[in-house]
Amino acid sequence: MAEILGSGRFRYEAQQDWIRLPDDIVLGEVAGVAVDERDRVYVFNRGPHPMVVLDRDGNFCASWGQDLFQKPHGVHIAPDGAIYCTDEGSHTVLKCTLEGKLLLRIGVPGDQAPYMSGRPFNRCTHTALGRNGEIFVTDGYGNAAVHVFSPQGEHIKSWGKSGSGPGEFNLPHNIVADADGLLYVADRENHRIQIFDDQGTYQGQWNNLHRPSGLCMTHGDCPCCYVGEIAPYMAVNRDAPNLGPRVSVLSGEGELVGRLDSKDGPGTAAHQFTSPHGLAVDSRGDLYVGEVTASAWPSLFPGRELPGHLNALKKFRRLE
Repeated sequence: MAEILGSGRFRYEAQQDWIRLPDDIVLGEVAGVAVDERDRVYVFNRGPHPMVVLDRDGNFCASWGQDLFQKPHGVHIAPDGAIYCTDEGSHTVLKCTLEGKLLLRIGVPGDQAPYMSGRPFNRCTHTALGRNGEIFVTDGYGNAAVHVFSPQGEHIKSWGKSGSGPGEFNLPHNIVADADGLLYVADRENHRIQIFDDQGTYQGQWNNLHRPSGLCMTHGDCPCCYVGEIAPYMAVNRDAPNLGPRVSVLSGEGELVGRLDSKDGPGTAAHQFTSPHGLAVDSRGDLYVGEVTASAWPSLFPGRELPGHLNALKKFRRLE
């Protein structure tokens, strides 16, 4: 029997074994996931085939990127159909066609900015596009900044520094933009989402989140923001309830309107989460969740062997 998660308008059925791949295609950790206008799913993963393309039923369509990426982290598809891939391992952002042709590279592979220098990039995490085509990049693991580039990849400005005040960051892990041009940054280790205008001016923040990691902003009349929240890792609170891992759904005003809790605690089953790192929603409202289980496992379950089947990309069918 399929497991049902969520409540009210946001109820989902966990999909079992929904992906069908050729024998020679194996998914690694799924750091990012995106859906195009035809509901094809782009799976940005840390396996030997970094970009795997599926149809909405889980059938394999294509793969690419073997010579482009070192450690995938974030991905999103722009309105013009280009796909922006943030590669933490090479400290670069790549703009590609949906077929994998490289259109633009921002940064030089292996050219790592000094730690906390505020200069691009030191283990960059994700991208979003502004209303005029500006490219916004969160730079989170070795920096505490958002960088802004022209559509041609020229650096315009950067903002942010390490800290917990307005406009400061403690691991800016993801970024999305809404239809009004506002930017939402998952300030992960500050347990909040900060909101900025496209000039980098602080507009406010959403609190009451636990280590927000993945973000997905929907569009239309009633947009909402899906937030992948990851679990506590310290020994003193590792088993504490009501902290994740989970996916929360927030209204455009930041109000909690739905939540998919990891049933029975963290795990690799279809109805559980370990580290919801990449999120996407298709035209029917179905939710895709990319997991970085191998990275999270030692902190979630110290001393326990990693399962052989990681179930790295999970699908939840939205119920009417």
